[in-house]
Amino acid sequence: MIDQIKEYWNNQPCNINHSKKDFLSKEYFDEVEKKKYFVEYHIPKFAEFEKYKGKRVLEIGCGIGTDSVNFARHCNEYVGLELSDVSLDITKKRFEVYGLDGTFYNINAEDDLSFLGQFDLIYSFGVIHHSPNPQKIIDNVYKLLKPGGEFKFMVYAENSWKKFMIDSKLDQFEAQSNCPCAFTYTFSDIQFMLNKFKDIKIKQEHIFPYKIDKYKQNIYEKQDYFENMTDEMFKVLEKNLGWHLCVICYKY
Repeated sequence: MIDQIKEYWNNQPCNINHSKKDFLSKEYFDEVEKKKYFVEYHIPKFAEFEKYKGKRVLEIGCGIGTDSVNFARHCNEYVGLELSDVSLDITKKRFEVYGLDGTFYNINAEDDLSFLGQFDLIYSFGVIHHSPNPQKIIDNVYKLLKPGGEFKFMVYAENSWKKFMIDSKLDQFEAQSNCPCAFTYTFSDIQFMLNKFKDIKIKQEHIFPYKIDKYKQNIYEKQDYFENMTDEMFKVLEKNLGWHLCVICYKY
């Protein structure tokens, strides 16, 4: 299963088509970041990149490095883990382009990670739900956090607009089809997984409202049923049926 997952993300790393600029150029990476945070505007507020000045940060599943470079701009030491070697090579290049320092490992986060030492923050956005054994990753996180250390992550929500559409065969988990592994969670599921942690906070966020064919052309045209909805109503919908469960918790 791990080999299938790795191959899937190697074939099309997440967000790799967010820019038509020269691949791996600064302009390319700038546009990738701009598009990602325009559509998923909740991420910078959730991540709080500036908060970790002087801290040691581990990211599980760094992808092509959008959040990674923003942590590295502020924290004392950034360490990134990524199963996809193709994605990781892109992230390494991204760090070179921006003149940033980071340590990277092409590794399965389910494996023994004790060699990494301990961290003030462990961050993982949209990754753990693609693991065949998510609890192994959660247990690793607990071991790697300093006492009082913070764990921030996002997983997909079971009770969500997107999951209803997937179950109705009107949508799919990822932009590319045939995702080999993806789980969704309820609030209770998360509380159970995090039974060793304290001060668990869960916030539901994000519904993608745009027409896919237009979006691929960098045209942000909303689906008709969202276009006719007020911003206030859409925010209520996201709060209750968003695809992202954004979780913050701490080690005892």
